[in-house]
Amino acid sequence: MCSIIGYCGSREAAPILVKGLKRMEYRGYDSAGVATENENEIQVRKGTGRVSDVNSNVKLDDLSGKSGIGHTRWATHGKVTDLNAHPHTSNSGKIAIVHNGTIENFEELKRHLESEGYSFKSETDSEVIANLLQKNYETTKDVTKTLRKTVSELQGHYAFVAMFENGQLTAARSREPLIIGVGRDDLFLSSDVLGFIEYTDEAIYVKNKNFVILEKGKFEIFNYDGKHVEGKPTKVSKEFGDVYKDHYAYFTLKEIHEQPETILKAGEKALDEIKSASDYIRDAKNIYITGSGTSYNAALIAKQILSKYAKIKAEPIMASELQFSPDIIEKNSVLISISQSGETADVLDAVKIAKEANCKIIAIVNPLTSSLAREADVTIGMNCGPEIGVVATKSFTSQLVILYKIAQKLNGGNLEIDFRQTSESISKILKDSKNIQQTAGKLKGISDIYVLGSGIHWPIAIEASLKLKELTYIHAEGIPSGELKHGPLALIDDNVFVIIINPNDPTYEGTLTSARKIKSRSGAKIIGISDVKSDLYDYRIEIPKMSESQFPILEIIPIQLLSYYIAREKDTDPDYPRNLAKSITVK
Repeated sequence: MCSIIGYCGSREAAPILVKGLKRMEYRGYDSAGVATENENEIQVRKGTGRVSDVNSNVKLDDLSGKSGIGHTRWATHGKVTDLNAHPHTSNSGKIAIVHNGTIENFEELKRHLESEGYSFKSETDSEVIANLLQKNYETTKDVTKTLRKTVSELQGHYAFVAMFENGQLTAARSREPLIIGVGRDDLFLSSDVLGFIEYTDEAIYVKNKNFVILEKGKFEIFNYDGKHVEGKPTKVSKEFGDVYKDHYAYFTLKEIHEQPETILKAGEKALDEIKSASDYIRDAKNIYITGSGTSYNAALIAKQILSKYAKIKAEPIMASELQFSPDIIEKNSVLISISQSGETADVLDAVKIAKEANCKIIAIVNPLTSSLAREADVTIGMNCGPEIGVVATKSFTSQLVILYKIAQKLNGGNLEIDFRQTSESISKILKDSKNIQQTAGKLKGISDIYVLGSGIHWPIAIEASLKLKELTYIHAEGIPSGELKHGPLALIDDNVFVIIINPNDPTYEGTLTSARKIKSRSGAKIIGISDVKSDLYDYRIEIPKMSESQFPILEIIPIQLLSYYIAREKDTDPDYPRNLAKSITVK
């Protein structure tokens, strides 16, 4: 899991590569590096830490050469060390590679290469690619044949860019994102359009099981059988180039504050797609909903929305778990797949399983050019703009809005939701956040937080606990309020805080009863998120009064803010939580 970039053109490569890596920092990483070619010699500089820190330490952008590759690594094979950082070179030093994904048969390939005299410096699976390319090039003396032979030997999900000693760039893709950026005098290879958007908005999304050869301002694309493939450029929306914090200290805070606008844009340009999705759902034998992390929590809410407002049963399935029980998916059903990035490996694998069962795929996704969008029968765009903060905020509420809009279409428009009112209510919470900041100061030193909710608010409690874990590093757990007495109450004492998601709807009294149990049996502090006052709350975060259907979109906002402010109280970086990445493209 990482970001890759390659450049060849008329300008010095290293500064362009470093700038591209900085733009892709949101994807998550623990080390960075750059390699360039100058006078038929490959130079590599790399190290652990943020791009700016590595650049300060080893001067990445001082490397000479008009062809180069860059990388940010998120460790999956081997520890976070300078040696394990990319790029990696072959034994001869004449080939360098950067790699995203996992080579599943790397141990077998490594043993074979070692038996032939090749040595390895790192603990990574990636270094196998460099030595395999060297071996095949020494045999074929032809770059195209080398690539074709190499990819035939690799197993797994991967994308890599390789640079030869003459500066020629090559790349290959197997179920990991790879994009060609086509400029007037420049060519780019990247895992993300943000890597090159400053220089060109012409992008070619390389298809699965294709490889690319770049040389002297030209490129060729081949499939793994060696047949030539046409690549059609797509204009990338310039909004992806407008990735700035404005006056906000962190992208996370900026994106939380964008939600009054983004919920109004969600599915805005997809009326036909929402109708088509509704038709598929209405006619389907079974409905399944899948996602990972926050998107899975949206799937849990989708189950309740479809049941309550459209009288349709749907089964949420955690994307990472479907591989262990693929027979759950019955033929001729519908899979609603939810993903912010559209590149999540577990979600794409779930889609593959469903397609093998002849299911229709409905994608709810942010980038309409993503792998998930290209696999789906119907794609509904979140339309919320780039989400740079690693934790999902505005993408989650956009997902919920789209799910509500599908339910509205399914029940003939009888579900009335005033999204404009929801937007205004979110704005009110954001404007009056001083109380949330003050409450955050009370939580920074604690070790456990429990979040209670009933009915449709239970998935919000789970999402709330995820936000707290990701941003604050405090153990947090979402619990159905009625289950408190069946075990979890044993964990609650005067050292913990309990957050009660308790709007004034049919779940109100039941959740309040759980709060009474906590008060009578422990000294835990209770934070109530509600539109109604109660003496049971030690602290109350007020949400505006509104219709029952709108509460789930609204009530996550205070938790996002609370988690952000606790992170700042603890002096952690909310944009880049430790050990996490934005787009999990490896299994």
